[in-house]
Amino acid sequence: MDLEYGAEYDAFREEVRQFLEAHGHRAPAGQDRAARPSADAVKWQALLIEHGYTARTIPSEYGGYGAEPDILKSRIIAEEFSRAGIPGGLANQGISMLVPTLLELGTEEQKRRWIEPTLKGEIVWCQGYSEPGAGSDLAALKTSARVEGGEFVINGQKIWTSTAKQADMIFCLVRTEHEAPKHGGISYLIFSMDTPGIEVRPLKTMTGHAEFNETFFTEVRVPVDQIVGERGQGWFVANATLGHERSMLGDPDALENRLQALVNLMREERVGKDRAIDSPVLRDRLAALQAEVAAMKYNGMRILSNSLRGDPGGMAKLIVKLQSCELAHQISALAIDAMGEIGILYHGSPRERARGAWQRNYMFQLGLIIGGGTAQIQRNIIAERGLGMPREPRLPKPAAVERSAVADGRKQETA
Repeated sequence: MDLEYGAEYDAFREEVRQFLEAHGHRAPAGQDRAARPSADAVKWQALLIEHGYTARTIPSEYGGYGAEPDILKSRIIAEEFSRAGIPGGLANQGISMLVPTLLELGTEEQKRRWIEPTLKGEIVWCQGYSEPGAGSDLAALKTSARVEGGEFVINGQKIWTSTAKQADMIFCLVRTEHEAPKHGGISYLIFSMDTPGIEVRPLKTMTGHAEFNETFFTEVRVPVDQIVGERGQGWFVANATLGHERSMLGDPDALENRLQALVNLMREERVGKDRAIDSPVLRDRLAALQAEVAAMKYNGMRILSNSLRGDPGGMAKLIVKLQSCELAHQISALAIDAMGEIGILYHGSPRERARGAWQRNYMFQLGLIIGGGTAQIQRNIIAERGLGMPREPRLPKPAAVERSAVADGRKQETA
C-alpha cells in the first residue's frame, strides 16, 4: 500500500508551508466566539481566498477561488494550518450553511448578490428554524406568512437563534401554504434583520454568555422574491441547509485543532511534579481520543470522495454530527481534568488558563450535542436511514386515546 501523496502534492504542501511562514503573522490572534469577525479576521479571509486556502472550490464569479475539487489538496491545507497552529478561513452560518445551499438551490441573482459578501465576512447571517413548540419536530413550526401587496407578511417567534443580535440577514422557515400538509406548507425566506417588526431578546446559557436569542416577528414585510426555491418547497431547501449544518458542527479539521491544543496543554500542565501527559490515566484517555479524531478525519475524506462521485454518503455522513460533537466535549473534559484543581477556575480568575476557554467550550459543546439535532434524534436517523431498522413507535396523542376509551365504553354499554 502506497500512502505517499506524490511529487505534485509534495510541492503543493511546500507551497502552503511557505505561505504560512511568510504570512502567518497576519492571522488574527484567535478565532473567538464573536459573531461578527474582526477587521483582522476579514483581512485574513480575503488573503486566504486570494491564495485558494479557503472558499477553494467556490466559483470565482461568486467570490471564491474557483479551483477544481481535489481532496488531497484540501487535506494538505487543513494539515498544514493545524500543524502551524494558525486559524483557517471563517466558518459561520452564512459561509458554512447558506452559501452551499444557494450554490445548490439559489437563483443566479441570489448567488451573485449574497455569496461573495458572505464569504468575505461582510454580511453576518442567522438561522430562523427552531420555535418554542417546534424544536425536534421542526416541520410543526407555527411562524406564518400571508401575501399582501407583493410581500410576505410574517408573524411568529423563533428560539435558539444564534447570532441574531449581531446578524445583518436571516434565512428563515415560515408557513405560507396554510392548507397544505405540514411538510408541504413551508417556505424558505431570506431577509434583513433591520426589517421593521423584528425584536431580538438574548438568552443567557450556562456558559454565562448570551449564546442564543429568541426572535419575534410582528407584521414583518418581506418582498415575495426573497425566497429560495418555490413556495411550499421550504422543507426540501431546509434539509439541504441542515446537511451543511451537521457538516459544520462535525468539522474534522476543527477537531484536530482542538486535539492539538489539548496535547500542548497536557505537555505544559503539571499533576504533582510530573507533566499531565506523563500520567498513565490521562495519557490513555488522550490516546483514545487521538484514535477517534483520526477515524473522523479519514471518515471526512471518505465523505468528500463520495461527494465528488455524486454519492450521497450513506452511513459515513450520518454519523458525523453525533460523533464529532461528543468528541469535542470529551476533548474539553480531558483538558479540564488535566488542569486539576485549576480546571474549575472561570470568569476572570487570575490563575485560569486560556482565559477560561476550555471551561466555556466544555459547557458550550454540551449544548451542541443537543443543538442541530439532539444526539437521540441523530441515533434514530442512523438506525432508521443507515441501518434500515424500523421507525420508533409513535404513541397516540392523548385526545385520540381519550376518544378511543369513550368509544370502547359505549361498545360495552351496547353489549
